[in-house]
Amino acid sequence: MEPEKTPLRNKGLSLLKAGRKGLFSIVFSRMAIIVLLLVLQVWLLFSAFCWFEDFLPHIFGGTILFSVIMVLYLLNSRLDASAKLTWLLVIMLMPVFGALLYLFTRSDLGHRTLRERTAKMIDQTGSLITTDSATMEKLTQQSPGSAALARYLDRTGCFPVYENTAVTYFPLGEQKFEAMLQQLEKAERFIFLEYFIVEEGLMWGQILEILAQKAAQGVDVRVMYDGTCELSTLPRDYPKRLRKLGIQCKPFAPITPFVSTHYNYRDHRKILVIDGRTAFTGGVNLADEYINQTVKHGHWKDTAIMLEGEAARSFTLMFLQMWNLDEKMPDFSIVSEIPPAPSAATNGFVIPYGDCPVDEDRVGEQVYIDILNRAQKYVHIMSPYLILDGEMEAALIYAAKRGVDVRLILPGIPDKAFPYALAFTHYPTLIDAGVKIGEYAPGFVHAKVFVCDDKEAVVGTINLDYRSLYHHFECAAYLQDVPCIPQIQEDFEVTWSKCRMVTKETMRKASLSRWLYGVILKPLAPLM
Repeated sequence: MEPEKTPLRNKGLSLLKAGRKGLFSIVFSRMAIIVLLLVLQVWLLFSAFCWFEDFLPHIFGGTILFSVIMVLYLLNSRLDASAKLTWLLVIMLMPVFGALLYLFTRSDLGHRTLRERTAKMIDQTGSLITTDSATMEKLTQQSPGSAALARYLDRTGCFPVYENTAVTYFPLGEQKFEAMLQQLEKAERFIFLEYFIVEEGLMWGQILEILAQKAAQGVDVRVMYDGTCELSTLPRDYPKRLRKLGIQCKPFAPITPFVSTHYNYRDHRKILVIDGRTAFTGGVNLADEYINQTVKHGHWKDTAIMLEGEAARSFTLMFLQMWNLDEKMPDFSIVSEIPPAPSAATNGFVIPYGDCPVDEDRVGEQVYIDILNRAQKYVHIMSPYLILDGEMEAALIYAAKRGVDVRLILPGIPDKAFPYALAFTHYPTLIDAGVKIGEYAPGFVHAKVFVCDDKEAVVGTINLDYRSLYHHFECAAYLQDVPCIPQIQEDFEVTWSKCRMVTKETMRKASLSRWLYGVILKPLAPLM
């Protein structure tokens, strides 16, 4: 049986008219225009190729030479092995367009400015928050391995380690939602929200009602969501509608009809910060399926955490770094104005951190691999997707072969067919190594959780797939010896008890289509 639904309040404020989009509005929507313009660009490229058909022998010889050069270049590049194999396959199958596609995606066209601004922003704000030397020394004495990870995180993006922070774990989105409403009511200075998905309904309606009330009281309220929401859940003028309520709002990288590698990098983070003293993160977006008010893929299993204390300062800075990326006069004064948190009667260490796709560090993946490599007894994982590169797969296998109890919980009812099929391709190798895999029978697991040896955990937004590990802006919190870690482990065991186990026998009974999709798509996984 699933947990009973927590009674929720009325629907709250809405800025959208009731009713679904008709055919006319869909055909003439911004999304339709974008698709039309993209098709037009492809047609123009094809036409240009046809115009030069008399020179095809020369072009063909040149493309072969070009492809050979590209293969040699790929083999000597810094790409991971999985991505190299994918691009080699693409170039072999499409000597002209494959090589051009690679050059396009690696050309920095569209995201060079983003990368430069991000690097500059981190350099400018790196001194605003720092690790207390006494805290680092204490962590080093208690756990040298965790301290080494803490030093890595601090060097890659100014992510200090904190004490004096109480951590509350939420096993379901419904519980996080109720806590959010309570904390929002307490806001006095500012409320910052940054979410991958915002969709009008019961959840967002109740939150928006409080945001509007707080804005009217003079609280600095800012909302940021990923630009892909404009293609699915929100109209393009939604920021204007929120501004009428006194709420500052902007989408990150709104989609336009022009081709650019910039749009491959999405803001997948989920951050709520209140007054710099309270912060939320985890897998829960601001839409009704995340609190099981609407059912799309069975029961929606998600998780989140609330930080109360000094560690919320890092999430404040992370939000402002993203918010100020397109501001002419970036302002970070709020971070310095946050007063010291009252002393919290709690143990343990907390490191909020982010992962940026336009630098050289795969922070999210490195944290996961570090935990796997240091584990002694167990590593238990929940993730909605399993699309692994060679390094992550090797780390899972190595941990299992060392005798560590490695268990993975994945969705039983998938939201997308292709990622579900790609996960299946990893099952045989992992199971042969001793990794145990369970699929959540009641529905869809959207949680992103690592818990290890009763003393370490990560809760955040980072999935075990290429998009999260390579192409998205992400965030999470690393927890060491905080009191809620046994609760995280208990939640894993409860969720595990509702899973159907994946074995060699069940894999033989899997549908042919799932196996076939996985085999075909796996070489292209790094591009997905």
